Amino acid sequence: RPHCCFLSFLDAIPSADQIRITTSLKSQRGSVWTKTKSIFEYWEVEVTFRVTGRGRIGADGLAIWFTEEQGLEGPVFGAADKWNGVGIFFDSFDNDGKKNNPGVIVVGNNGKLLYDHQNDGSTQALASCQRDFRNKPYPVRVKITYYQKTLTVLINNGFTPDKEDYEFCAKVEDMVLPSQGYFGISAATGGLADDHDVLSFLTFQLTEPGKEVPIPDAEIPQKDKEKYQEEFEHFQQELDKKKEEFQKDHPDVQGQPADDLFETVSDRELRQIFEGQNRIHLEIKQLNRQLDMILDEQRRYVSAVTDEIAKRGAGFPGQQGQVSQQEIETVVKTQEEVIRQVNEIRNSMADTLRLISGAQHPGSAAGVYETTQHFNDIKEHLHVVKRDIEHLVQRNMPSSEKSKCPDLPPFPSCLSTVHFFIFVAVQTVLFIGYIMYR
Repeated sequence: RPHCCFLSFLDAIPSADQIRITTSLKSQRGSVWTKTKSIFEYWEVEVTFRVTGRGRIGADGLAIWFTEEQGLEGPVFGAADKWNGVGIFFDSFDNDGKKNNPGVIVVGNNGKLLYDHQNDGSTQALASCQRDFRNKPYPVRVKITYYQKTLTVLINNGFTPDKEDYEFCAKVEDMVLPSQGYFGISAATGGLADDHDVLSFLTFQLTEPGKEVPIPDAEIPQKDKEKYQEEFEHFQQELDKKKEEFQKDHPDVQGQPADDLFETVSDRELRQIFEGQNRIHLEIKQLNRQLDMILDEQRRYVSAVTDEIAKRGAGFPGQQGQVSQQEIETVVKTQEEVIRQVNEIRNSMADTLRLISGAQHPGSAAGVYETTQHFNDIKEHLHVVKRDIEHLVQRNMPSSEKSKCPDLPPFPSCLSTVHFFIFVAVQTVLFIGYIMYR
Protein backbone atom coordinates (compact mmCIF):
# COMPACT_ATOMS: atom_id res chain seq x y z
CA ARG A 1 0.00 0.00 0.00
CA PRO A 2 1.29 3.50 -0.64
CA HIS A 3 2.67 5.39 2.30
CA CYS A 4 2.22 9.16 2.43
CA CYS A 5 5.00 11.10 4.01
CA PHE A 6 5.76 14.76 4.66
CA LEU A 7 8.97 16.25 3.40
CA SER A 8 11.59 18.66 4.66
CA PHE A 9 13.55 20.67 2.10
CA LEU A 10 17.24 21.59 2.25
CA ASP A 11 18.07 24.16 -0.45
CA ALA A 12 15.54 22.55 -2.81
CA ILE A 13 12.93 24.55 -4.75
CA PRO A 14 9.37 23.11 -4.60
CA SER A 15 6.71 23.88 -7.19
CA ALA A 16 3.24 22.64 -8.01
CA ASP A 17 4.32 19.62 -10.11
CA GLN A 18 7.96 18.93 -9.18
CA ILE A 19 10.84 19.69 -6.82
CA ARG A 20 14.08 21.07 -8.24
CA ILE A 21 16.78 19.55 -6.07
CA THR A 22 19.53 21.59 -7.74
CA THR A 23 19.56 24.14 -10.51
CA SER A 24 22.03 24.11 -13.38
CA LEU A 25 24.51 26.36 -11.57
CA LYS A 26 27.99 25.43 -10.41
CA SER A 27 28.61 24.02 -6.92
CA GLN A 28 24.99 23.61 -5.84
CA ARG A 29 23.56 21.13 -3.32
CA GLY A 30 20.02 20.20 -2.34
CA SER A 31 18.05 17.39 -0.73
CA VAL A 32 14.56 16.32 0.32
CA TRP A 33 13.89 14.00 3.28
CA THR A 34 10.87 12.44 4.94
CA LYS A 35 9.96 14.01 8.26
CA THR A 36 8.82 10.76 9.85
CA LYS A 37 10.56 7.38 9.95
CA SER A 38 9.35 4.52 7.84
CA ILE A 39 8.45 1.47 9.95
CA PHE A 40 8.19 -0.95 7.03
CA GLU A 41 10.14 -4.19 7.27
CA TYR A 42 10.00 -4.59 3.46
CA TRP A 43 9.34 -1.73 1.09
CA GLU A 44 9.38 -0.49 -2.49
CA VAL A 45 9.87 3.04 -3.81
CA GLU A 46 9.11 4.40 -7.26
CA VAL A 47 10.91 7.62 -8.16
CA THR A 48 10.39 9.71 -11.28
CA PHE A 49 12.99 12.34 -12.11
CA ARG A 50 14.66 14.35 -14.87
CA VAL A 51 18.34 15.26 -15.22
CA THR A 52 18.78 17.86 -17.94
CA GLY A 53 21.64 20.09 -19.01
CA ARG A 54 23.05 21.86 -22.03
CA GLY A 55 26.44 20.19 -21.86
CA ARG A 56 27.43 16.94 -23.52
CA ILE A 57 28.30 15.67 -20.04
CA GLY A 58 26.91 16.74 -16.70
CA ALA A 59 27.76 16.66 -13.00
CA ASP A 60 27.67 15.59 -10.31
CA GLY A 61 24.56 13.48 -10.00
CA LEU A 62 21.57 12.44 -7.93
CA ALA A 63 21.11 9.99 -5.03
CA ILE A 64 18.18 8.11 -3.48
CA TRP A 65 18.61 7.28 0.21
CA PHE A 66 17.28 5.04 2.97
CA THR A 67 19.16 5.82 6.19
CA GLU A 68 18.67 5.36 9.90
CA GLU A 69 18.93 9.09 10.54
CA GLN A 70 17.78 12.00 8.40
CA GLY A 71 20.61 13.17 6.18
CA LEU A 72 22.29 16.54 6.26
CA GLU A 73 24.07 18.55 3.58
CA GLY A 74 27.41 17.09 2.58
CA PRO A 75 29.82 16.05 -0.19
CA VAL A 76 28.08 12.82 -1.31
CA PHE A 77 25.74 14.03 -4.06
CA GLY A 78 24.52 16.80 -1.77
CA ALA A 79 24.16 14.66 1.38
CA ALA A 80 26.41 13.98 4.35
CA ASP A 81 28.97 11.17 4.44
CA LYS A 82 29.00 8.25 6.92
CA TRP A 83 25.37 7.20 6.68
CA ASN A 84 23.86 4.04 8.13
CA GLY A 85 21.78 2.50 5.36
CA VAL A 86 21.96 2.44 1.58
CA GLY A 87 22.38 4.98 -1.19
CA ILE A 88 21.56 4.47 -4.86
CA PHE A 89 23.70 6.95 -6.79
CA PHE A 90 23.03 8.21 -10.30
CA ASP A 91 26.52 9.45 -11.09
CA SER A 92 26.80 11.74 -14.15
CA PHE A 93 30.49 12.62 -14.13
CA ASP A 94 33.36 10.22 -14.87
CA ASN A 95 35.81 11.01 -12.05
CA ASP A 96 38.05 7.97 -12.53
CA GLY A 97 38.27 8.29 -16.34
CA LYS A 98 37.09 4.72 -17.02
CA LYS A 99 34.28 5.88 -19.34
CA ASN A 100 31.64 4.05 -17.34
CA ASN A 101 29.40 7.04 -16.62
CA PRO A 102 26.59 7.95 -16.45
CA GLY A 103 26.00 4.97 -14.19
CA VAL A 104 23.91 3.66 -11.30
CA ILE A 105 25.80 2.53 -8.17
CA VAL A 106 24.46 0.86 -5.01
CA VAL A 107 26.56 1.62 -1.92
CA GLY A 108 25.85 0.43 1.61
CA ASN A 109 27.33 1.98 4.73
CA ASN A 110 27.34 1.18 8.44
CA GLY A 111 27.96 4.78 9.43
CA LYS A 112 31.75 4.53 9.41
CA LEU A 113 32.82 4.62 5.74
CA LEU A 114 33.73 7.65 3.64
CA TYR A 115 32.48 7.55 0.07
CA ASP A 116 35.26 7.09 -2.51
CA HIS A 117 34.13 9.86 -4.85
CA GLN A 118 37.33 10.04 -6.91
CA ASN A 119 36.88 6.40 -8.02
CA ASP A 120 33.12 6.75 -8.52
CA GLY A 121 32.54 4.37 -5.60
CA SER A 122 33.95 1.41 -7.53
CA THR A 123 35.80 0.14 -4.44
CA GLN A 124 32.61 0.23 -2.34
CA ALA A 125 29.88 -0.61 -4.86
CA LEU A 126 27.74 -3.61 -3.97
CA ALA A 127 26.19 -3.59 -7.46
CA SER A 128 26.10 -1.24 -10.43
CA CYS A 129 25.00 -0.80 -14.03
CA GLN A 130 25.74 1.70 -16.76
CA ARG A 131 22.71 3.73 -17.85
CA ASP A 132 22.43 7.14 -19.51
CA PHE A 133 19.70 9.04 -17.66
CA ARG A 134 20.47 12.59 -18.87
CA ASN A 135 18.40 14.60 -21.38
CA LYS A 136 15.81 11.94 -22.11
CA PRO A 137 12.55 12.71 -23.97
CA TYR A 138 10.48 11.24 -21.11
CA PRO A 139 11.06 11.23 -17.34
CA VAL A 140 13.32 8.47 -16.01
CA ARG A 141 11.64 6.04 -13.62
CA VAL A 142 13.37 3.95 -10.98
CA LYS A 143 11.85 1.13 -8.91
CA ILE A 144 13.82 0.09 -5.82
CA THR A 145 12.60 -2.99 -3.92
CA TYR A 146 13.85 -4.29 -0.57
CA TYR A 147 12.31 -7.69 0.25
CA GLN A 148 13.70 -10.49 2.43
CA LYS A 149 17.20 -8.95 2.60
CA THR A 150 17.40 -8.52 -1.19
CA LEU A 151 17.65 -5.08 -2.80
CA THR A 152 16.67 -4.83 -6.48
CA VAL A 153 16.96 -1.79 -8.74
CA LEU A 154 14.95 -1.53 -11.97
CA ILE A 155 15.12 1.47 -14.30
CA ASN A 156 13.03 2.89 -17.12
CA ASN A 157 15.52 4.76 -19.31
CA GLY A 158 13.07 7.48 -20.41
CA PHE A 159 12.97 6.59 -24.10
CA THR A 160 9.35 5.42 -24.09
CA PRO A 161 6.17 6.75 -22.45
CA ASP A 162 5.39 3.25 -21.15
CA LYS A 163 5.55 3.58 -17.36
CA GLU A 164 6.06 -0.17 -16.86
CA ASP A 165 8.92 -0.56 -19.34
CA TYR A 166 11.49 -1.36 -16.66
CA GLU A 167 14.87 -2.99 -17.23
CA PHE A 168 16.97 -4.82 -14.66
CA CYS A 169 19.88 -2.77 -13.35
CA ALA A 170 21.30 -4.18 -10.10
CA LYS A 171 20.64 -6.69 -7.33
CA VAL A 172 22.21 -7.08 -3.86
CA GLU A 173 21.49 -10.17 -1.76
CA ASP A 174 21.97 -10.71 1.99
CA MET A 175 21.71 -6.98 2.62
CA VAL A 176 20.69 -5.94 6.13
CA LEU A 177 19.17 -2.46 6.42
CA PRO A 178 17.84 -0.62 9.47
CA SER A 179 14.35 -1.72 10.46
CA GLN A 180 13.28 1.93 10.53
CA GLY A 181 14.67 4.85 8.61
CA TYR A 182 14.17 7.95 6.52
CA PHE A 183 13.80 8.12 2.77
CA GLY A 184 15.50 10.95 0.93
CA ILE A 185 16.73 12.21 -2.40
CA SER A 186 19.63 14.59 -2.95
CA ALA A 187 21.66 16.05 -5.80
CA ALA A 188 24.75 18.17 -6.39
CA THR A 189 26.57 20.03 -9.17
CA GLY A 190 30.28 20.77 -9.58
CA GLY A 191 32.28 22.46 -12.31
CA LEU A 192 29.58 21.19 -14.68
CA ALA A 193 25.90 21.55 -13.84
CA ASP A 194 22.52 19.95 -14.55
CA ASP A 195 18.97 20.60 -13.44
CA HIS A 196 17.88 17.74 -11.13
CA ASP A 197 14.08 17.62 -10.92
CA VAL A 198 12.00 15.07 -8.99
CA LEU A 199 8.47 14.59 -10.28
CA SER A 200 7.23 11.88 -7.91
CA PHE A 201 8.41 9.75 -4.97
CA LEU A 202 6.04 6.93 -3.97
CA THR A 203 6.65 4.53 -1.08
CA PHE A 204 4.92 1.13 -0.77
CA GLN A 205 4.86 -1.43 2.03
CA LEU A 206 5.52 -5.06 1.04
CA THR A 207 4.16 -7.97 3.06
CA GLU A 208 4.73 -11.70 2.82
CA PRO A 209 1.95 -13.78 1.22
CA GLY A 210 -0.62 -14.83 3.80
CA LYS A 211 0.59 -12.36 6.39
CA GLU A 212 -1.91 -9.85 7.71
CA VAL A 213 -1.44 -6.30 6.55
CA PRO A 214 -1.02 -3.96 9.51
CA ILE A 215 -3.80 -1.51 10.14
CA PRO A 216 -3.01 1.95 8.71
CA ASP A 217 -2.11 4.65 11.14
CA ALA A 218 -4.84 6.90 12.39
CA GLU A 219 -5.43 10.29 10.87
CA ILE A 220 -2.86 13.02 11.35
CA PRO A 221 -3.59 15.19 14.37
CA GLN A 222 -5.19 18.51 13.63
CA LYS A 223 -2.21 20.34 15.11
CA ASP A 224 0.18 18.65 12.69
CA LYS A 225 -2.19 19.29 9.77
CA GLU A 226 -2.21 23.00 10.54
CA LYS A 227 1.58 23.00 10.82
CA TYR A 228 2.07 21.29 7.46
CA GLN A 229 -0.50 23.53 5.81
CA GLU A 230 1.27 26.59 7.16
CA GLU A 231 4.59 25.39 5.78
CA PHE A 232 3.05 24.73 2.38
CA GLU A 233 1.48 28.18 2.25
CA HIS A 234 4.84 29.68 3.21
CA PHE A 235 6.55 27.89 0.32
CA GLN A 236 3.76 28.96 -2.03
CA GLN A 237 4.08 32.60 -0.98
CA GLU A 238 7.83 32.51 -1.49
CA LEU A 239 7.34 31.03 -4.95
CA ASP A 240 4.76 33.67 -5.91
CA LYS A 241 7.06 36.38 -4.62
CA LYS A 242 9.94 35.11 -6.76
CA LYS A 243 7.65 35.02 -9.80
CA GLU A 244 6.59 38.63 -9.26
CA GLU A 245 10.20 39.75 -8.83
CA PHE A 246 11.18 37.96 -12.03
CA GLN A 247 8.33 39.60 -13.97
CA LYS A 248 9.35 43.04 -12.69
CA ASP A 249 12.98 42.48 -13.66
CA HIS A 250 12.09 40.99 -17.06
CA PRO A 251 8.98 42.77 -18.38
CA ASP A 252 9.89 41.83 -21.96
CA VAL A 253 9.23 38.09 -21.38
CA GLN A 254 5.83 38.35 -19.69
CA GLY A 255 3.93 37.54 -22.85
CA GLN A 256 6.09 34.63 -23.94
CA PRO A 257 4.48 31.77 -21.96
CA ALA A 258 1.39 32.00 -24.19
CA ASP A 259 3.56 30.97 -27.13
CA ASP A 260 4.11 27.59 -25.48
CA LEU A 261 0.55 26.65 -26.43
CA PHE A 262 1.66 26.31 -30.07
CA GLU A 263 4.45 24.12 -31.39
CA THR A 264 6.72 25.13 -34.22
CA VAL A 265 7.37 23.01 -37.28
CA SER A 266 10.74 21.87 -35.92
CA ASP A 267 9.19 20.98 -32.53
CA ARG A 268 6.51 18.95 -34.26
CA GLU A 269 9.07 17.11 -36.39
CA LEU A 270 11.18 16.30 -33.33
CA ARG A 271 8.12 15.05 -31.46
CA GLN A 272 7.14 12.81 -34.38
CA ILE A 273 10.70 11.46 -34.61
CA PHE A 274 10.70 10.61 -30.90
CA GLU A 275 7.30 8.94 -31.17
CA GLY A 276 8.45 6.91 -34.18
CA GLN A 277 11.61 5.78 -32.43
CA ASN A 278 9.64 4.86 -29.33
CA ARG A 279 7.45 2.57 -31.43
CA ILE A 280 10.55 1.05 -33.06
CA HIS A 281 12.08 0.51 -29.62
CA LEU A 282 8.98 -1.31 -28.33
CA GLU A 283 8.63 -3.43 -31.47
CA ILE A 284 12.27 -4.54 -31.32
CA LYS A 285 11.96 -5.50 -27.67
CA GLN A 286 8.81 -7.51 -28.45
CA LEU A 287 10.54 -9.21 -31.39
CA ASN A 288 13.54 -9.99 -29.22
CA ARG A 289 11.30 -11.76 -26.69
CA GLN A 290 9.63 -13.75 -29.46
CA LEU A 291 12.99 -14.81 -30.88
CA ASP A 292 14.09 -15.98 -27.45
CA MET A 293 11.00 -18.17 -27.35
CA ILE A 294 11.74 -19.53 -30.84
CA LEU A 295 15.31 -20.31 -29.85
CA ASP A 296 14.16 -22.23 -26.76
CA GLU A 297 11.62 -24.15 -28.84
CA GLN A 298 14.28 -25.08 -31.37
CA ARG A 299 16.63 -26.37 -28.69
CA ARG A 300 13.90 -28.51 -27.16
CA TYR A 301 12.92 -29.75 -30.62
CA VAL A 302 16.51 -30.77 -31.43
CA SER A 303 16.75 -32.71 -28.19
CA ALA A 304 13.40 -34.47 -28.66
CA VAL A 305 13.97 -35.38 -32.33
CA THR A 306 17.51 -36.61 -31.65
CA ASP A 307 16.33 -38.88 -28.83
CA GLU A 308 13.42 -40.23 -30.90
CA ILE A 309 15.55 -41.02 -33.95
CA ALA A 310 18.21 -42.61 -31.75
CA LYS A 311 15.57 -44.90 -30.24
CA ARG A 312 14.30 -45.89 -33.70
CA GLY A 313 17.85 -46.52 -34.94
CA ALA A 314 18.58 -48.74 -31.94
CA GLY A 315 15.59 -50.96 -32.75
CA PHE A 316 16.72 -51.86 -36.32
CA PRO A 317 20.10 -53.56 -36.91
CA GLY A 318 22.35 -53.37 -39.94
CA GLN A 319 21.35 -51.05 -42.75
CA GLN A 320 18.42 -49.60 -40.81
CA GLY A 321 20.80 -48.31 -38.13
CA GLN A 322 23.02 -46.64 -40.74
CA VAL A 323 20.08 -44.77 -42.25
CA SER A 324 18.94 -43.58 -38.84
CA GLN A 325 22.42 -42.25 -38.11
CA GLN A 326 22.35 -40.24 -41.33
CA GLU A 327 18.94 -38.85 -40.43
CA ILE A 328 20.23 -37.82 -37.03
CA GLU A 329 23.17 -35.96 -38.57
CA THR A 330 20.91 -34.23 -41.09
CA VAL A 331 18.42 -33.12 -38.45
CA VAL A 332 21.15 -31.90 -36.11
CA LYS A 333 22.87 -29.92 -38.87
CA THR A 334 19.57 -28.36 -39.93
CA GLN A 335 18.71 -27.37 -36.37
CA GLU A 336 22.18 -25.95 -35.77
CA GLU A 337 21.75 -23.80 -38.86
CA VAL A 338 18.36 -22.58 -37.60
CA ILE A 339 19.81 -21.74 -34.19
CA ARG A 340 22.72 -19.92 -35.81
CA GLN A 341 20.33 -17.82 -37.89
CA VAL A 342 18.21 -16.99 -34.84
CA ASN A 343 21.34 -15.88 -32.97
CA GLU A 344 22.28 -13.67 -35.90
CA ILE A 345 18.83 -12.08 -35.75
CA ARG A 346 19.19 -11.47 -32.02
CA ASN A 347 22.60 -9.85 -32.50
CA SER A 348 21.23 -7.68 -35.30
CA MET A 349 18.33 -6.53 -33.12
CA ALA A 350 20.63 -5.83 -30.19
CA ASP A 351 22.79 -3.62 -32.42
CA THR A 352 19.71 -1.81 -33.69
CA LEU A 353 18.39 -1.25 -30.17
CA ARG A 354 21.77 0.05 -29.02
CA LEU A 355 21.95 2.47 -31.95
CA ILE A 356 18.44 3.76 -31.24
CA SER A 357 19.06 4.13 -27.49
CA GLY A 358 22.37 5.94 -27.96
CA ALA A 359 21.49 8.17 -30.88
CA GLN A 360 22.03 11.83 -30.11
CA HIS A 361 20.34 13.01 -33.31
CA PRO A 362 17.56 10.53 -33.99
CA GLY A 363 16.14 12.54 -36.88
CA SER A 364 19.08 12.12 -39.25
CA ALA A 365 18.43 10.49 -42.59
CA ALA A 366 21.28 8.02 -42.08
CA GLY A 367 19.67 6.71 -38.88
CA VAL A 368 16.34 6.18 -40.63
CA TYR A 369 18.06 4.39 -43.54
CA GLU A 370 20.03 2.10 -41.20
CA THR A 371 16.87 1.28 -39.22
CA THR A 372 15.05 0.38 -42.44
CA GLN A 373 17.95 -1.84 -43.53
CA HIS A 374 17.89 -3.62 -40.16
CA PHE A 375 14.19 -4.37 -40.48
CA ASN A 376 14.69 -5.68 -44.03
CA ASP A 377 17.45 -7.98 -42.77
CA ILE A 378 15.23 -9.19 -39.93
CA LYS A 379 12.40 -9.90 -42.37
CA GLU A 380 14.69 -11.94 -44.66
CA HIS A 381 16.07 -13.94 -41.72
CA LEU A 382 12.57 -14.71 -40.47
CA HIS A 383 11.57 -16.00 -43.91
CA VAL A 384 14.60 -18.31 -43.93
CA VAL A 385 13.80 -19.58 -40.42
CA LYS A 386 10.16 -20.20 -41.34
CA ARG A 387 11.12 -22.10 -44.52
CA ASP A 388 13.65 -24.29 -42.70
CA ILE A 389 11.23 -25.12 -39.90
CA GLU A 390 8.43 -26.04 -42.30
CA HIS A 391 10.82 -28.21 -44.34
CA LEU A 392 12.09 -29.96 -41.21
CA VAL A 393 8.58 -30.60 -39.87
CA GLN A 394 7.44 -32.11 -43.18
CA ARG A 395 10.52 -34.37 -43.33
CA ASN A 396 9.92 -35.80 -39.87
CA MET A 397 6.16 -36.33 -40.21
CA PRO A 398 4.94 -39.89 -40.86
CA SER A 399 4.15 -40.59 -44.48
CA SER A 400 0.46 -41.05 -43.68
CA GLU A 401 0.26 -37.59 -42.05
CA LYS A 402 2.17 -35.61 -44.66
CA SER A 403 0.02 -32.97 -46.26
CA LYS A 404 -0.48 -33.23 -49.96
CA CYS A 405 0.51 -30.32 -52.10
CA PRO A 406 -2.27 -28.84 -54.25
CA ASP A 407 -2.22 -29.50 -57.97
CA LEU A 408 -0.40 -26.91 -60.02
CA PRO A 409 -2.55 -24.72 -62.24
CA PRO A 410 -2.06 -24.94 -66.02
CA PHE A 411 1.29 -23.41 -67.00
CA PRO A 412 0.76 -20.10 -68.83
CA SER A 413 1.88 -19.58 -72.42
CA CYS A 414 5.29 -18.09 -73.14
CA LEU A 415 5.75 -14.33 -73.03
CA SER A 416 5.42 -12.67 -76.42
CA THR A 417 8.18 -10.50 -77.87
CA VAL A 418 6.02 -7.34 -77.88
CA HIS A 419 5.15 -7.71 -74.19
CA PHE A 420 8.79 -8.32 -73.33
CA PHE A 421 10.01 -5.13 -75.05
CA ILE A 422 7.23 -3.09 -73.42
CA PHE A 423 8.25 -4.42 -70.01
CA VAL A 424 11.92 -3.57 -70.66
CA ALA A 425 11.04 -0.03 -71.78
CA VAL A 426 8.95 0.62 -68.65
CA GLN A 427 11.72 -0.66 -66.38
CA THR A 428 14.28 1.55 -68.16
CA VAL A 429 12.15 4.67 -67.70
CA LEU A 430 11.63 3.91 -64.01
CA PHE A 431 15.36 3.33 -63.49
CA ILE A 432 16.34 6.60 -65.20
CA GLY A 433 13.71 8.48 -63.16
CA TYR A 434 15.05 6.98 -59.93
CA ILE A 435 18.62 7.99 -60.82
CA MET A 436 17.55 11.55 -61.56
CA TYR A 437 15.59 11.66 -58.31
CA ARG A 438 18.66 10.59 -56.32
